[in-house]
Amino acid sequence: MELAVGTILDGKVTGITKFGAFVTLPEGKSGMVHISEVANTYVNDIKDHLKEGQEVRVKIISIDELGRIGLSIKKAIPMPQQSRPAPREPSFGENRKHSQQKENMTFEDKLKLFMQDSESKMSDLKGHIDKKSGSRRPRSK
Repeated sequence: MELAVGTILDGKVTGITKFGAFVTLPEGKSGMVHISEVANTYVNDIKDHLKEGQEVRVKIISIDELGRIGLSIKKAIPMPQQSRPAPREPSFGENRKHSQQKENMTFEDKLKLFMQDSESKMSDLKGHIDKKSGSRRPRSK
């Protein structure tokens, strides 16, 4: 069997380090699963997820010029299909109606709204800084 990027195989964990796990593959080959490729969540200690001798399903994600094989456990697990991304929750101070209106705006309208909001926030920030420092801006005539 020819090993190629994208192939999903079953293997056995043969060694665990702080940065990943070594997995034996068919035909006596071996590869490494980096700690970032173990799970879809943050992995602080790989030993919380894998044990030596454990059977795992892996996907080949890279093969370098030296023949080293990069593996992923999380990419070997099929993700549920979604037709559209989940709707985002309104951010602080933003209501749902306003959020839905934004979805129907053009990019230029969104950019204009962003610039107005940004200028308003910068003005408020400058005002707070001036009040704290006690300095006053000279009035223009």
